[in-house]
Amino acid sequence: MSLADKAKNKAEELAGKAKEAAGKATEDKDLENEGRGEQVKSNLKDAGEKVKDAFRD
Repeated sequence: MSLADKAKNKAEELAGKAKEAAGKATEDKDLENEGRGEQVKSNLKDAGEKVKDAFRD
């Protein structure tokens, strides 16, 4: 996995955490769930990249 991919996935994860925290603070369940979804999406991308790397080695 390239360093750029790792950085992009981490940025998406952090954005998701920020949305989740904002949703909790404002009691906006939709925003909170959107943030959680972004975190899951980022983690799945990261896992997929790790699987690809495992097969390349």
